[in-house]
Amino acid sequence: MAAGLGTRLRPLTYEVPKPMVPVANRPAVEHLLRLLARQGFGEVVANLHWFPETISGPLGDGSHLGVDLTFRLEPELTGTAGGVRAVRDFLEADGEPFVVMAGDALTDVDLQALARAHEANNGIATLAVKRVTNVSEFGVIVTGSDGRVEGFQEKPDPAEALSDLVNSMIYVLDAEVFDYFPDEPMVDFATDVFPALLSHDVPFHVHRIDEYWNDIGSIEEYVRGNLDAVEGAVHVEPDGELVEGEADPDHPGEGGLEAERAGLPAGTEVGGRVLVGDGVEVGEGVRLDGPVVIGDAARIGAGARVKQSVLLPGADVPAEAMLVGAIAGARGRLAG
Repeated sequence: MAAGLGTRLRPLTYEVPKPMVPVANRPAVEHLLRLLARQGFGEVVANLHWFPETISGPLGDGSHLGVDLTFRLEPELTGTAGGVRAVRDFLEADGEPFVVMAGDALTDVDLQALARAHEANNGIATLAVKRVTNVSEFGVIVTGSDGRVEGFQEKPDPAEALSDLVNSMIYVLDAEVFDYFPDEPMVDFATDVFPALLSHDVPFHVHRIDEYWNDIGSIEEYVRGNLDAVEGAVHVEPDGELVEGEADPDHPGEGGLEAERAGLPAGTEVGGRVLVGDGVEVGEGVRLDGPVVIGDAARIGAGARVKQSVLLPGADVPAEAMLVGAIAGARGRLAG
């Protein structure tokens, strides 16, 4: 599902769709496609709407990522389930259950385990859920002791939440689920399809995932996802050179040979892990306290201090500046 506007991630998504915002110097959706390829899911379809050419152009047919990728344009948004319904012919082609996932999250979920759980559940759908401490930004799923879904709460007040399991928007579905889609142009899984299954007493279940999952739905979560990727908290393939220095701020170190290989001046002070993209320019006397992501063609002026931040492609950090826990970018560079 790659058609949404990603409004909570603005201003990054004013010029590119959320699946194309970079995480560890690769588009978020590229990490998902690599995950699908690693786990044996070779045929993929993506629905597009917001700046569709910025997705279809760079990704092409997906062969360089190990998948067979096709696209369907959604001229008008029709909801999460509406977009899936629009590619029903693709999903029903072999008569097997299929995976539906948001194209803009950061995760290394075990999809094969989810598929096995779906087979064992003997239900029409299996929803991957994640236990979180703050449920107020998510859809909460209430289940019985057997994992069968019994109800939903949308972004509840934590004091009123009936569960700490949230919907990760990763599903395994049987084609029979289309029988419960309402005949409306706008159809959403959380507000239309899943309630319809409940009202018809159709069994569907959850599968709790313990792997990393971050919907990168807010600026704060986007930064956190980038930093987690650099630190290795999620299994992805960063693009660039990883430089690792002394993590103790009381004993600042230099990146040494790693720094030089990444194009940083030999005297650059590095603490923790720093991911350095191509064509980066760094002035003398710069201090980088990781995790830090530096995108392609970014520039950091002499004497600047950067800590736990994301520099998008083409970002320009002025000399002597301080950037802490933030994003630096340049308009027009995300779209290539």
